Order: sequence, then C-alpha cells, then structure tokens
Amino acid sequence: MGNQYYMDFEKPLVELDKKIEELRSLSTDTIDLSKEVGKLEKRAEEMRHRIFANLTRWQTAQVARHVNRPFTLDYLNLIFTEFVELHGDRNFGDDHAIVGGLARLDGEPVMVIGHQKGRDTKEKVFRNFGMPNPEGYRKALRLMEMAQRFKLPIITFVDTPGAFPGIGAEERGQAEAIARNLREMACLTVPIIVVITGEGGSGGALAIAVGDRILMLEHSVYAVISPEGCAAILWSDGTKGEQAAEALKLTASDIKELGVIDEIVKEPMGGAHRDHKAMAEALHEALARNLKELKNLPADRLVEERYEKFRKMSRFVE
Repeated sequence: MGNQYYMDFEKPLVELDKKIEELRSLSTDTIDLSKEVGKLEKRAEEMRHRIFANLTRWQTAQVARHVNRPFTLDYLNLIFTEFVELHGDRNFGDDHAIVGGLARLDGEPVMVIGHQKGRDTKEKVFRNFGMPNPEGYRKALRLMEMAQRFKLPIITFVDTPGAFPGIGAEERGQAEAIARNLREMACLTVPIIVVITGEGGSGGALAIAVGDRILMLEHSVYAVISPEGCAAILWSDGTKGEQAAEALKLTASDIKELGVIDEIVKEPMGGAHRDHKAMAEALHEALARNLKELKNLPADRLVEERYEKFRKMSRFVE
C-alpha cells in the first residue's frame, strides 16, 4: 500500500524502507542498483519477521487498528462479485457504520454484512468511526431475515471499537437492538460465517458475530472492552492500555485457546494493511472452504450446533 503509516514498534524499518525507495528511484538503464535493493529488501523482510513474530498484545491491538487495514468494502471488492448494497432499517434511518447487501462468492449468492470504518477524517466521521447506532444493528437484522427468507448464507465482517455510546443511541434502544440480534442470529437456519477482521469490541461486535464458524485474522483482537476502556475502569487511568491488553488476552491465539473462535487466518508478513490482495486471497480460501462444509449440514443441525457452540463458551472455577 502507498503512503505507509508506521507504528511505533516498526520504527527500525523506517530508514531501511526509505533507503530501498531511494535506491529504486536512482536505478536506471545505465545504473543497475537491483542487487543492492535486493540485499536491503532481504534485511527489511528479516527484521519485519522478527518484529511481527514477537508482538505484544498491545502491539497487536495497534495492528488491528491500523488505518490502512482492509475494511468490509475492501473485502467486498476483492473477494465478492455483483455486490448490491442495501440501505436502512425501515424504522429510523441508514447507519453508515454498517454496510451490507447481496453479493456472490464464487458465483453463489450470499448476504454480506460488516462494520465499516474510514481512513481520512471526513470518512471517519461519515462512518462514525465504525461504531454503529441501533439502526445499524436493525439494518443488519433486516438483511439477515431477508437472507433467511431466500435461504442465502450470511457472511459478516467484524471491525468495531464497540457500539456507539451516545445519548441518542441509548434513547433509540441500543441494548435492545444488540440483544435482539443475538437472539435472532442464534435461531437462523442458514449458514453464518463470522470474520473478526480488525477490532472485535464488546457487544458492538457480538451483535453481528453469532455464527456457525468464527474466523479471526492473525493480528485482529476480540474482547469485552477496549484496553483503554478497561484501564479507565480498573485503574481510573486510560493511559494504561498496554497493561490492560495483557490482562484481557485479546489476541487471536488467546481467543482460539479459549475456544471462542474456530480458525485463525494468517496475514501477510507485516499485517493485512501491507497487502490487501494477499489478505483477501487467504480469506477467500477460508470462506469458501467453511461455506462448503456448512452447506452440507441440515438446518436443524446448524441451529443445534450453533447453540451448543456458544453454550460451551464459559469456564467455571471452584
């Protein structure tokens, strides 16, 4: 991706990448610097591998929030065809923090729903920073019910810091909208595949994350609260997010160990934000494979196994 934004822990790579770009620009037909560029690229790749093989939980949260990370609309363009966006909850309005509509995955019609963030300031405000209002969750439910009527598989992409906590959202029934989605998704008789693509924040994420298969990208996070929010509650200090992230155990490997997700989808080296196309190809394969398995299950078994899946997501210590 162009205009690469570097995170704090990637600073050792900045000078190397700059040097590579400089040498590329100086290389001409008469001055061949490809050998020197190749050596530097190899060094940069080795350094990047070392950095990303040893990320802390807080650093993983930073990767999950990267501004260039692919969002739902990016995946719709790269994985699906014939996408037709559907708008509105038929009650209050259209929430731009959630997008959804009909599309085809390898020629098969599906319903795709997901959170949508923005990259520049204007788009972030338009998408409300990926934080849905109740009408967003009601729009999602309307599309899921449509999928149920037409027997279409549902694929959701989760990437939100959480549901919008504004007064208007509370007045319009934020908690009720989320709770209703949880109940209705548990009962749908069509296959549901959920993908945690970036941030999976609390009920704001779970409202479109009750599924038969739950996939999580390698550098995404999933937790009941953001690290900063957790720190503000526990220690009255939101700057202790790094400490809270360790306590929350919010990485894909943590969540897989807890049995909350089914599969971790590997990201390109350096994170999904570095290569949207490669990330989409890996996710495409995982979606197609899981959908093929789920299509062979009868509807009653789908619902029963989904119910049991979520019933098992708890541990009791005496």
